[in-house]
Amino acid sequence: MAKLIVVFIVSCLLLAIQFSNAEELERPCEAPAIYKMGRGGSLRPEECPAECQRRCSETSHKKPCLFYCNKCCNTCLCVPSGTYGHKEECPCYDNWRTKEGGPKCP
Repeated sequence: MAKLIVVFIVSCLLLAIQFSNAEELERPCEAPAIYKMGRGGSLRPEECPAECQRRCSETSHKKPCLFYCNKCCNTCLCVPSGTYGHKEECPCYDNWRTKEGGPKCP
C-alpha cells in the first residue's frame, strides 16, 4: 500500500512539472524579462542625451524625437545605431509600443 501511495505522489509531481513546462512552451516569442523591464542596454543614463542627439539629428521633428528617444533610452539604456531603423539592436527600445500598437521609440 505504501508503494502505491509513493507511486501516486511521484506521478502527480511529474504531471505538475509537465504542465508547468507546457505553459512556458506556449509563449516562445515573449521577450526575456530583462527587456520587458528595461535596463537591457549598456549605456549609462547620462549618455542618453548625446546618443539621442545623434539619433534625432536628421529628423524634421527634433523636439518630439528627442523627448521620446530620451524617455526610451533612460528606460532601456540603449539607442540603436544610425538615425533611422536598426531597432533590432535594442529589443527593449524596439518592443516598447504605444496604446495603439505603434512604436514608442524613434
